Amino acid sequence: MQHSIWEWVLFNGFVLAMLALDLGVFNRKAHVISFKEAVTWSVVWIAIAVAFGLGVGVIFNHTLAMEFFAGYTLEKALSVDNIFVILLIFTSFKVPSMYQHRVLFWGIIGALVMRGLFIWGGISLIQTFHWIIYVFGAFLVFTALKMAIVNEKEQDVHDSKVLALLRRVIPVSPDYHGQSFFVRLNGTLTATPLFAVLLLVESTDLIFAVDSIPAILAVSRDPFIVYTSNVFAILGLRSLYFALAGFVDRFYYLKYALSIILGFVGVKMIVSGVYKVPISWSLGFIFSVLVLSVVASFIKTRPSSS
Repeated sequence: MQHSIWEWVLFNGFVLAMLALDLGVFNRKAHVISFKEAVTWSVVWIAIAVAFGLGVGVIFNHTLAMEFFAGYTLEKALSVDNIFVILLIFTSFKVPSMYQHRVLFWGIIGALVMRGLFIWGGISLIQTFHWIIYVFGAFLVFTALKMAIVNEKEQDVHDSKVLALLRRVIPVSPDYHGQSFFVRLNGTLTATPLFAVLLLVESTDLIFAVDSIPAILAVSRDPFIVYTSNVFAILGLRSLYFALAGFVDRFYYLKYALSIILGFVGVKMIVSGVYKVPISWSLGFIFSVLVLSVVASFIKTRPSSS
């Protein structure tokens, strides 16, 4: 479906206004994000996304609305997996709690730009070379199997190649300097550990985008729907992180749920030339698997009564 330039302008204007409100008003001063504040903002972002999806149904059509909700749910689920890695980075670098929001804010700015480029590139590839959709599908099935079978060892983020490259380009201070990303030490421009953390968060999102963009293209090929569902999921990532950071260990079955979902969308892409799975089935399947995995995880990890 063709969308007017004004739809893109209005949506991106709304996003920029919300980001400006976030940084310039609610988080102008660095502070520790409380659990209550994080939950409140998580609810706000989810409510805005739901309202937007309903608006899509009213203004455009029911099918696009379901595609938006399916894409949003999928991206939201994958972003929870991303939270595990972000928590590892923050813990490893001992990032002060009051500066974590700043890292995530600028990390999300970069993520929005990268996701936009990935979405444009993915849709352009499918429109130009339709057969690439089968490659995407096979890649997602492979990723799903790897996620389910391989037990990845926790890596030391300090040994990251990204950090090694950063140190070749610019000196990195061993100490934090407030919420600054760069400082001048002895007349030399120097990156702080906070910038190193930001770089790691950005590189992590780049890796996750390699899985998530092909996955959402299995749900919708409409650029506006794919983009907006991605943006809403990313915008809510900061508050979701602070709300779930203390509970990530309880999502015991999340990895397997994501594996099943990625496998499903991969197969959906592969068989799309023969049979198109209804979007209502996709939405129902993705939502059901996530709910079941969360319920089963919390039952599995509930505190012992003894």
